[in-house]
Amino acid sequence: MEHRHLGRSGLLVSEITYGNWLTHGESVAREAALGCVRAALEVGVTTFDTADVYARGAAEELLGEALRGVRRESVEIATKVCLPVGDGPNDRGLSRKHIIESCHASLRRLGTDHVDLYQAHRYDDRTPLEETLLAFDDLVRQGKVRYLGVSEWTAAQIRAALDVADQLGIRRRIVSNQPQYNMLWRVVEPEVVPLCVSEGIGQIAFQPLAQGVLTGKYRPGEAPPPGSRATSSGRAPTFIRRVLGEPLLDRVQRLRPIADEAGLSMAQLAIAWTLSRPGVSTALIGASRPEQVVENVEAAGVRLDDEVLRRIDETLGDLVETDPHKTARMMAVKPDWAG
Repeated sequence: MEHRHLGRSGLLVSEITYGNWLTHGESVAREAALGCVRAALEVGVTTFDTADVYARGAAEELLGEALRGVRRESVEIATKVCLPVGDGPNDRGLSRKHIIESCHASLRRLGTDHVDLYQAHRYDDRTPLEETLLAFDDLVRQGKVRYLGVSEWTAAQIRAALDVADQLGIRRRIVSNQPQYNMLWRVVEPEVVPLCVSEGIGQIAFQPLAQGVLTGKYRPGEAPPPGSRATSSGRAPTFIRRVLGEPLLDRVQRLRPIADEAGLSMAQLAIAWTLSRPGVSTALIGASRPEQVVENVEAAGVRLDDEVLRRIDETLGDLVETDPHKTARMMAVKPDWAG
């Protein structure tokens, strides 16, 4: 496993991050979830990502259980705050009240006294940026948070946060952004990535496999394979239906010869593509079985040459989405994507 700096910070993260959205506490049984984390540790993954909203806290609890007994200094734990975790008016957003209370709750569930990366899960236009940034800064000062990040923020929102931090004299700047980013969904490339590269903010790219469609296991004209995310319980089928359109599945299958010639599985090709993009610090994967973790981690360290990258672009063609206005709008896919 290779490691990269998270943006221009001194924090090193594994090229592959293991995340548990839509899996732990929701569609994957407890023992399978624990097995996936153990597999990730065995193949060198040191960075683990979760959020308070995933399965209403159950995902954090399972991750904490899975990492129990692991030397705390040997892993990097990231979690998030903002999305609703309850029905109360203050059970969401980036107010000082919610940030502080949610951080304490996340620490309890994770069984740790600090998280290495605390991320604003979405932008909150109801709360002044000054309040949000000062609350985060206080958590860093208290030793409960090491680094700060955001997820699915637009370039304008990130720029505003950087400017406000400068105005307030806050020295602990945002070091990461976690966007959806893969061969098909490239909405961060026109605006977010250039800004982040210039400001030293690293990308934690989630969904590098586009909900699994880039693995090639979903084929046009065929029912989803048993045991796949499309046939699982929980919310997963809702999200994957956005990438099961016949035209999209047909185009993805045309990537198979490219992967074969490169000596990679289609999943490894997709993850290696994401890791090849400017500003990307780590690719965030999920899994329902340990063997998926082992296969996907082999994409770490793979370097795709320019010809392979050109052929991928040529194959996917007009199905690639690059509209920056779709940042944080993951369901706003092209008509040919949806099944």
